[in-house]
Amino acid sequence: MNVSRRRVRAMVIKELREYRRNRSLLWAMAIFPVVFCIQPLVVVFTLASSASTELAHEHLLLYLLGIPALVPVFVAAYAVVGEREQATLEPMLSTPIRSDEFLLGKALAALIPSLAIAYAVYAIFLILVAAFGRPAVASALFQAPDLLAQVVFTPLLATWSIWVGIAISARSSDIRVAQQLGVVASLPSIFVVVLVAFNVIQPTLGLAVGGAVFLLVLDALGWRIASRMFDRERLVTGTR
Repeated sequence: MNVSRRRVRAMVIKELREYRRNRSLLWAMAIFPVVFCIQPLVVVFTLASSASTELAHEHLLLYLLGIPALVPVFVAAYAVVGEREQATLEPMLSTPIRSDEFLLGKALAALIPSLAIAYAVYAIFLILVAAFGRPAVASALFQAPDLLAQVVFTPLLATWSIWVGIAISARSSDIRVAQQLGVVASLPSIFVVVLVAFNVIQPTLGLAVGGAVFLLVLDALGWRIASRMFDRERLVTGTR
């Protein structure tokens, strides 16, 4: 795949500038992380020190993996249909930019702020717990495997969500519908994250490795699916 880094970089810069002007996207990127952060914070701050033993057998921090599962798909769902509604898609696709460069630029533009938000919220959460939580509770909560899982699975979940969002966006004609469908499509990932966080599904090393490999495969499949659903001629001519 002969991809021009210059064109991909230009697409990323253009998208990031567009995000700054789009209030609905900015609100979504702010509100969803807050929602996922409040619930575990409330749990942690209301727990007594005696609950630390029980907390050590749960994986509450993994609940925050809902952020990279949800925020990117909402942003990526805007990628193609947003350009169409602004009447900038046809001029963009009439330029020498290749379809794979267009898609990669869109995906990276969604990935960069999504990862920044997910890691920033995670860091803020840890700081708040360390500063204001009971020491015994904080000690039980900060488990090295959970911290590592957050670092590893955040980009894997975000990438899958982005390809899902772009694929939906490429076939949608309305931004709100695309974003709603994207949120619905991300629910299975969030559901699994919640089950693991509350120990309904017992996390093990084998499950973590298998899950990472599975997500890598999904990410590769997502790229292919999004590429196939991105019909350049249909988008330029406006046909269905």
